[in-house]
Amino acid sequence: MTTLPLAGIRVVDLSSVLMGPYASQWLADFGAEVIKVESPEGDSTRTTGPARETGMSAVFFGLNRSKKSVVIDLKSPDGQQALQQLIGTADVFMHNMRPQKLGKVGLGPATLRARFPRLVYAGLHGFSEDGPYGGKPAYDDIIQGLSGCADLMARQSGTMRYFPMTIADKTSGLVAAMAILAALMKRHASGQGCQVEIPMFETMAAFNLVEHFYGGHFDPPLSEPGYPRVLAEWRRPYRTADGHVCIMPYTDAHWRRFFEAAGQPGHAADPRFSSMSARTVNIGELYRITGEIVAQQDSAYWLELCERIEVPASRVNLLQDLPNDPHLKATGFFERLEDQSMGTLVFPGVPVRFDGERPPVGPAPRHGADTVSVLREAGLDEAQIASLLARGIVVSPNAKKGSTQ
Repeated sequence: MTTLPLAGIRVVDLSSVLMGPYASQWLADFGAEVIKVESPEGDSTRTTGPARETGMSAVFFGLNRSKKSVVIDLKSPDGQQALQQLIGTADVFMHNMRPQKLGKVGLGPATLRARFPRLVYAGLHGFSEDGPYGGKPAYDDIIQGLSGCADLMARQSGTMRYFPMTIADKTSGLVAAMAILAALMKRHASGQGCQVEIPMFETMAAFNLVEHFYGGHFDPPLSEPGYPRVLAEWRRPYRTADGHVCIMPYTDAHWRRFFEAAGQPGHAADPRFSSMSARTVNIGELYRITGEIVAQQDSAYWLELCERIEVPASRVNLLQDLPNDPHLKATGFFERLEDQSMGTLVFPGVPVRFDGERPPVGPAPRHGADTVSVLREAGLDEAQIASLLARGIVVSPNAKKGSTQ
């Protein structure tokens, strides 16, 4: 693509681990120049998962493609000054530092917004600062527990557990990217920057309560929280005679056609299952009966039948099946990049298309790979950069100690 939607937007991203890097990766995918600012130790995800090169692990690849990496030691006043000079060239500054640490390194919102009035300042926190949890550390497991995710698992399966993905980090990261884009739109209209706060706890509470607040929308509540259909124990891929399939009759017509085609017309006429409201009340029994029916034939039988009667259905992909899924292959979803030292690298592509084209995927940056060039662009002269390098305040793997070459 010649021009991506966020071309010309510069993001200085001080966040680490997952929520923030996931948010800024979306901004990079949409064309922003994202400068990842790391400590000399590097983002911890650089060593999470398999790797062919130290500091370039699998999980890091999944969160940091198409970015630049600058290494600055913020324990040093000179490092703090270098970062502020870099932020002065940015449209967006984002971080996931706990609020009580920001002032110590000169990155408090009041300080930066007074100095750079057009800056979009995004704080990605565990909790809103004005509540009793404000400033507490937060990780995905903590937020899943507090926001009701573990309770949802227990309601369905009987076992208190977490979703087997970093859903709180990723969901909050998506919301953070959306909020930053909204703040940029506000700046476009007003000419003034904006402070944005994205708290994980509130974000996930809102996410879970979309359907699960249920009768709590009314005062007094009309029901206990929890949407029965998605909490039903039998809401799972159906076991067939030779595997599993996903079958999703949803409308009245879907269920009627399914039961009739399966040779069970009596269930289609059963008043417990004949309307949406009745099915919601009796959803567990409906799914149990459907599971018993589906178990009598193989997967191919059900996929062909559902295709014929126009009921949504699909096979079940294992994670290792996704690279060979015929749809993903046909659409060119996975992209391959060649790296001189690591060889062939494979990335899931950007799912969004602009004017029919999917944005390209760029490589994840090596630790400090862009330190010198980015600081030079930010206005530091060669002597300043050389001095910072010599003292270890900034790090570049390509520069000899004391040299910017």
